Amino acid sequence: VQLQASGGGLVQAGSSLRLSCAASGRAFSSYVLGWFRQAAGEQRELVAFITGNFEPIYADSVKGRFTISRDNVKNTVYLQMNSLKPEDTAVYYCSADQYTPDLRRGAGNSWGQGTQVTVSS
Repeated sequence: VQLQASGGGLVQAGSSLRLSCAASGRAFSSYVLGWFRQAAGEQRELVAFITGNFEPIYADSVKGRFTISRDNVKNTVYLQMNSLKPEDTAVYYCSADQYTPDLRRGAGNSWGQGTQVTVSS
């Protein structure tokens, strides 16, 4: 699948943003979908992923603040980010793979182009 991410921006701490990642291609519902982020000078890290059975998994740093969801009709995965903190500032990437372990370790077959999220204090 090909992925196109959108929805980033510059917001103040405590604000919310919703990222979207639209996919083109077949068998979208069979893919595990994830969001990663990479802050300047840091390694890319997993934020959340959602399985084909709609089971969400979150990094500890975003639990209770971020929600990942998917719409298999619109072929889109979302990341709702609430109570944003300056440490959430990063480029956010969506990823897709049909094999959960590969996606989970950042080796997904498909990646979106990244969208910048900047949270000011």
